[in-house]
Amino acid sequence: MSRGEAHLELNAFRRKHDCALVISGDSLEHHTGKRTCAIGDGGNDVSMIQAADCGIGIEGKEGKQASLAADFSITQFKHIGRLLVVHGRNSYKRSAALGQFVMHRGLIISTMQAVFSSVFYFASVPLYQGFLMVGYATIYTMFPVFSLVLDQDVKPEMALLYPELYKDLTKGRSLSFKTFLIWVLISIYQGGILMYGALLLFESEFVHVVAISFTALILTELLMVALTIRTWHWLMIVAEIFSLCCYVASLAFLNEYFDVAFITTVTFLWKVSAITIMPM
Repeated sequence: MSRGEAHLELNAFRRKHDCALVISGDSLEHHTGKRTCAIGDGGNDVSMIQAADCGIGIEGKEGKQASLAADFSITQFKHIGRLLVVHGRNSYKRSAALGQFVMHRGLIISTMQAVFSSVFYFASVPLYQGFLMVGYATIYTMFPVFSLVLDQDVKPEMALLYPELYKDLTKGRSLSFKTFLIWVLISIYQGGILMYGALLLFESEFVHVVAISFTALILTELLMVALTIRTWHWLMIVAEIFSLCCYVASLAFLNEYFDVAFITTVTFLWKVSAITIMPM
C-alpha cells in the first residue's frame, strides 16, 4: 500500500464510529517516526514492553513479569495519567534545568580563567587553586544546584486538571539549541563581568582580586539558582543557606588564599556586592 492509499484508508476510518483500528509494531515504525510507549500487565506483554521506547508494567493478577521487564512499574492502570502528566513532565523540566545549570556552573568559572589568562598574556597560572576549586564544585554550589530537581512550575493538581500542558514538552522548548545558546551567553557574560570587574575596578588591590572575584562568583551562583526556582521547597532554602554558611565559615581557614584581615572589612563587602550585582 502506498502512502496516498494509506491516507485515504485512515480518512475513511475517521468517519466510522463502530470499529477499532489495530496498528502493528511494523506499521507504527514506518508511519509515524514517533517515540512509542507500551503498557502491559502480563508475561505475554514483555516482548512488547522491551521493544518500545518506554515500557510501563502493571502489577496485577498475572504476576510481576511485565513490571519487572518495564522501565516503570505501577499498581493500577489509572496511575498512568499521573505518571505521564505529572512525574514525566516534571522529570523533563527538571532535567533540562539541571543540565543547563551544571553547564553554566562550569562555563562561568572557565570564562573567568580565560579572561584572567588573556589579561596576563596567556600565562599558565590558575586563577583559583587547591581547595577553592574543590569547594566550588562541591559544598559551595553543589547542593543549591542539585536542589533544582525539586522545582516545579505548576502543582500536580493543576497538571492533572490541564493535561494539555504536557503537549508543550513535545516542542522541546525547555531543552533546545536556543536555550543552550542562551545559557552559554549568560555564562560568558557573567564570567567576563565578574573577572573584568575585579581586575579593572580594583587594580590597585590586586592581591585581593582572588578573594573578591571568588566571593562574587559564589554569590552569583547562589543568586542564579534562586532566580531560576519557580516553586520554593524547604530543602531548597536549606541548601542555599547551608552553602552560604559553609563558605562564610571556611573564610576563616583559607589563610593560604585570602587575606583574613581584608575580608572582614566594609571595603571588601561593598566591592563584592558591586561586582555581584553588575552581571545580574
